[in-house]
Amino acid sequence: MLLSENPITRHQTKAVQVGSVTIGGGAPVVVQSMADTDTANIEATIQQVFDLHQAGSELVRITVNNEAAARAVPLIRKGLNARDCFVPLIGDFHYNGHRLLNDFPECAEVLDKYRINPGNVGYGQKRDLQFASMIEVAIKHNKPVRIGVNWGSLDQDLLAKLLDENAKSSAPKPLGEITREALITSALSSGEYAEELGLAKNKIIIACKVSTVQDLVSLYQELAKRCNYALHLGLTEAGMGSKGIVSTTAGLSILLQQGIGDTIRASLTPEPGALRTKEVTVCQEILQAIGLRAFTPSVTACPGCGRTTSAYFRELTQQIQDFIRNEMPTWRSEYPGVENMKVAVMGCIVNGPGESKHADIGISLPGTGESPVAPVFIDGEKAMTLRGSNIADEFKTIVFDYVKNKYGNKVCLSD
Repeated sequence: MLLSENPITRHQTKAVQVGSVTIGGGAPVVVQSMADTDTANIEATIQQVFDLHQAGSELVRITVNNEAAARAVPLIRKGLNARDCFVPLIGDFHYNGHRLLNDFPECAEVLDKYRINPGNVGYGQKRDLQFASMIEVAIKHNKPVRIGVNWGSLDQDLLAKLLDENAKSSAPKPLGEITREALITSALSSGEYAEELGLAKNKIIIACKVSTVQDLVSLYQELAKRCNYALHLGLTEAGMGSKGIVSTTAGLSILLQQGIGDTIRASLTPEPGALRTKEVTVCQEILQAIGLRAFTPSVTACPGCGRTTSAYFRELTQQIQDFIRNEMPTWRSEYPGVENMKVAVMGCIVNGPGESKHADIGISLPGTGESPVAPVFIDGEKAMTLRGSNIADEFKTIVFDYVKNKYGNKVCLSD
């Protein structure tokens, strides 16, 4: 139970339907990810999209960069459906999207959304023609479009124009401010042009991607003031490891706390051998940490100190977290509401009992020199005491029994 509640007022945006998922319009913030397989490798792409969805990604973007990829998209959709995986697929188009969408109508039909970057949809006189061609395909197939501007591929003609105007000003603005304005102008003018071509406002999502936290925050605060398009948040290249996670968390949390953002992605560079699904977990944990959504039971654990020289409570915490995450694909459907459960695994008597009482179910392990007993608290009351060498398995069984007893008699009305 939270000690205090401070609901976040959401920035009002148009609702956009992407397959079975609603983005904006007050709907819960949606978690998105992107596959990094060669889309032409059909089996590898099916497997990774499936894994991302199993991890909790509600939309998955795939690269459509050549004819082989465009041909593969319908087969990927078919293969996912055969595995009962109906996650909406987003086609990521750059440079030749106008041609691929027109030449491969089955690809255009099975995708649930198109991502278009105004900065590289075409150059010179071809820019508007090729952008218009893609929008016309979206209208024909009744598909939403994310207009995704990126400062690494910003329309250089537009930027040059704004820089020239700024240079003539009596009070020139810093380069960073002009660059952010160019991003916003590119996104909003592209959205307006898409509307002029006939694409409904509730078919448009806007994104302006940068790779630094302060630029991201400033940019989206201004963008939210100037439009009510649904907004996709994320750093364009967050980085690897803790750097990428911290940067993503810092930027997205500030904006989400201000009610800005309808769909998010953590654009992490995977560490060698790491799972692609890490970016999904990070997004879920950001949303859960600030109270916007719940995806999996939260595990509270102490950091350890001189009272907890044994590594046992750390090992138990890891085991419980892994146990819960591994069970969630099943629990999510069989035990609706379990994602709100709170578990505590504490290392000594100082805060252990108190934290365990605040959780739905908690265990307070003995610290250094304490009696070798571990009281278990259920719904704020001491329920039992565990002893011996089998505490981990016994506590897992207690957690599972609690889940079945508390959430097993509920009916999921959302399926």
